[in-house]
Amino acid sequence: MSHAPHSHSASHSASHSPSHAAPLTVAVTGGTGFVGRNVVRELLNAGHHVRALVRLPEKARQVLPADRRITLVAGEVLDRKSPAALVAGADACIHLIGIIRETASNSFKGMHETATRAMLDACGAASVKRFVHMSAMGVIPDGKAEYQRTKYEGEQMVRRSGLDWTIFRPGLIHGVDGEMTKMMADWSRGRSAPFFFMPYFTRLVETDQPVILSRVALESARIAPVHVGDVARAFVTCLRKPESISELYNLSGSEEMDWPTMLGIFRDTLPDGDRTLPILGLPALPHAYMALVAKRIGLGGLFPYDAGQAFMAENDATADCGKAAQHLGFNPISFTNSVGAYAAMV
Repeated sequence: MSHAPHSHSASHSASHSPSHAAPLTVAVTGGTGFVGRNVVRELLNAGHHVRALVRLPEKARQVLPADRRITLVAGEVLDRKSPAALVAGADACIHLIGIIRETASNSFKGMHETATRAMLDACGAASVKRFVHMSAMGVIPDGKAEYQRTKYEGEQMVRRSGLDWTIFRPGLIHGVDGEMTKMMADWSRGRSAPFFFMPYFTRLVETDQPVILSRVALESARIAPVHVGDVARAFVTCLRKPESISELYNLSGSEEMDWPTMLGIFRDTLPDGDRTLPILGLPALPHAYMALVAKRIGLGGLFPYDAGQAFMAENDATADCGKAAQHLGFNPISFTNSVGAYAAMV
């Protein structure tokens, strides 16, 4: 993490974790991922102990802090025994496992539904009542993307569990180690396809003005990128807030913008970004259908996105975070300031 956001996180953590409160032991899934490693750091900053489920202990030792308060539990969430081992002796569970794109070994249904069920069952059997779950902004039961549908079903499992749950729906998360951040950095430097411009998906909208003999135009969705440190802090803060039980919180950033604005800020802030690179919109729908066809003929990896990602790019990723501010003190750093703080490290 960058120095400035890190100090921002630490100061907030102290205010939300009274020194007289006994430290918790928190089981964490997805702890070596982008959000997970930040949640682990925030838990440690708040004085808690961590039990992290990891597939590759060696990788975990590289990306997680060297701290005696971290216990690594080697295993897989779907291997029928690791969830129980993970939550043994825990006071709470933070479940972060999720994927944005399917692979040969990981499906949306497996990671968003089966894995969630495994963790809920393990917590129930071990009498671990506190369960904090990461979902995503814009998940709906009838979404075009299977990502949306399986994430929504995971939420419903949590709601029906009988545990003391809290659900978070973050929007577009950015930060030093984020996949989206790395992709924007490569685009800004002309190091990855499409090399000669920075792309984003657009949606069709009706317009009062004829555009090339039609009354539709292409526009970008609205987004409010949120820094990973702010997301991690909200997860950890809720553990000490009884009012967050049985609540769902949206988490988005303090600056609302469109995709070309976000890409432009990132490109122009990166020390070695190519400011001459144009930022061009691509219509989401035809690209989504091209990805669908590619997948059906066995060429799913042909594009750097899948159909669901293209479909979802048509949707706004902004939200009212007033409840998170009221209950959790959620006060996200601006996109412009946070990128300025970490751009030299990307």
